[in-house]
Amino acid sequence: MNKSNTKYLKSFKGIGTSMLAIIVGLLVSVLFVVISSDKGIIESASTLFESLWKGSFGTSDNLIETMVFAVPLIFTGLAHAIAFKTGLFNIGVEGQFIIGMLIAAVIGIIPGLPRIIHLPLVLIGGALGGAIWAAIPGYLKAKTGTNEVVNTIMMNFIAMHITNYVVNSTKAKGTEATALLTESASLTRFLGDQYRLTTGIFIALIFVVIVYFLLWKTTIGYELRAVGSNLFAAEYGGINIKKNIVLAMAISGLIAGLGGAIHISGVQHQAFKLFGFPNFGFDGIAVALVAKSNPFGVIFSAILFGALDLSSGTLMLYGISKSVSYLIQGTVILFIAAENIYRFIGERRKKEVVKNE
Repeated sequence: MNKSNTKYLKSFKGIGTSMLAIIVGLLVSVLFVVISSDKGIIESASTLFESLWKGSFGTSDNLIETMVFAVPLIFTGLAHAIAFKTGLFNIGVEGQFIIGMLIAAVIGIIPGLPRIIHLPLVLIGGALGGAIWAAIPGYLKAKTGTNEVVNTIMMNFIAMHITNYVVNSTKAKGTEATALLTESASLTRFLGDQYRLTTGIFIALIFVVIVYFLLWKTTIGYELRAVGSNLFAAEYGGINIKKNIVLAMAISGLIAGLGGAIHISGVQHQAFKLFGFPNFGFDGIAVALVAKSNPFGVIFSAILFGALDLSSGTLMLYGISKSVSYLIQGTVILFIAAENIYRFIGERRKKEVVKNE
């Protein structure tokens, strides 16, 4: 079997695993609906699937709103995909997304700037903020070997509290948020002001292509994937490990920060005081896992999780707890994680057999 066929076989296997994980998640959720109600399996399944469909795709309004939920998840999914491909676990995507939102909100209230300057400044500022925020734990890992998971988790809390400090210092009277962005700093709602979907969705799709091209069509992408595949082999081949760790984290943070800036510029239009994490970064982990870190797969995975998030409110209208939506997401993640664990154990056993021989 040639390399091309092997590549396609792996892609189809990955898609099949993700689809199976989604199906298992739905079936497990049906069982919980049966347990929590007096309905049978068929009726419970019908009610669950009908509520999920109507709440996310059943009307044009819900379909558009599902896309609104999916846009930030595309960015955070891509951010995690970059890190995963380099063998890193960037838990700090949440904090980088928050920093992107904060910087966009601060730059966006500057008065008197023309749109052609103001809007790019908002988006670039958010992206650079996310890149710098991610590069810090990346540098610490590369320089001192500290675990990026611990450092990025701490950076998430720092980002949240910095945001709250800035909001408290600059909040509009009678609110717990910054002033509204000027019109020159806001993305266009191309379907009309009654819908929240903006041109940010096109930027998200453009970045899907950019990330794919970066990972599979450039020397930088080759080095990042080599570091993620086998750290020691990459170093033996002359690849600078430390540089690529910092670079991967910075690119991951840049995409997350841009997602935060687009969310502020297109949807929220101001930064609110945070009493908890928005969870776009954490949901992005699930998006990237289901997509197998494939940039194009991230699009469909983000739509799936966006639909589940949106339809959680509709579930209650059918007498189903909205927690079922999160149950589906959790089951999908567990199933995919189990596949990775199974593969890891299989590889360890193969190495032991070879060693014993």
